[in-house]
Amino acid sequence: MTETTQHPSQRILGFPAPAVGLMNLARWGLSPEARVRWIDRCLELGITVFDHADIYGDYACENLFGDALRLDPSLRERMRIVTKCGIKLVSPNRPTHGVKHYDSSRKHIVASVDSSLKALATDRIDLLLIHRPDPLMDADEAAAALTQVRSAGKVLEVGVSNFSPSQVELLASRLDIPLAANQIECSVLHTDPLFDGTLDQCQRLGTAPMAWSPLAGGRLLGDADKRTLAVRAAMQTIGEELGGASVDQVAIAWLGAHPAKIVPVLGTGNLDRIANAVAATRLALERQQWFRILTAILGHPVA
Repeated sequence: MTETTQHPSQRILGFPAPAVGLMNLARWGLSPEARVRWIDRCLELGITVFDHADIYGDYACENLFGDALRLDPSLRERMRIVTKCGIKLVSPNRPTHGVKHYDSSRKHIVASVDSSLKALATDRIDLLLIHRPDPLMDADEAAAALTQVRSAGKVLEVGVSNFSPSQVELLASRLDIPLAANQIECSVLHTDPLFDGTLDQCQRLGTAPMAWSPLAGGRLLGDADKRTLAVRAAMQTIGEELGGASVDQVAIAWLGAHPAKIVPVLGTGNLDRIANAVAATRLALERQQWFRILTAILGHPVA
């Protein structure tokens, strides 16, 4: 793919660098000034993609991030902002929500974009994702909303999150623009996307798979069940073969070896761990090393 035919997912997400997820930003207890310093350090490490959702932190995290950008607007030109919409939480901050539900209506998508732009202190969202599949989604209406916010310049690219291949196909069939990403759960302890057609579809369409929970929510490093221990042991051995790489680095490198160009979304605010993950993108697993890990995951050799 040449520079002139570069897919939007590559322009926005900058593979192979990881993205940083801001789901827990409200828990980190950082002052606005400390948030500015944290963002600046992430950028220095090579992280340019910051992943949000309107609901994160009970609808607080976008505002907290936006406070940092209000303090130092120059940061905005060095980053790409991803955010999501479509989930409605029961929350004191949304008193009209009587039950947790999904909303992919045109009215809600457009309103969510305007709300996120204000909260994030920006004039555009680089990538907007529909957060969860909505069983009541009218594909024509959702596509019209995505086209509207993109045509208005409020959103540069659009995508989905947690969509199955058939759900992606449905929405894509109503759009004149490509879906840039599908953010999915994927790790060495959650390999369904390798076998259910999700990563096949991403590769075929050029849609970037963004992997949330790439370290299995910490279970890879902490759980002691038989399967996790076997996977961890295989990765420790391979880490030694790679010159002393840690288990979490091997986990990131294992995802990065997939030809669909998986972008891990890191859930940590710890800068040392972020630097560790960035360094992992420079590791190159040999094919047999990759399959040794898969064998440990499956519990048996491939057929």
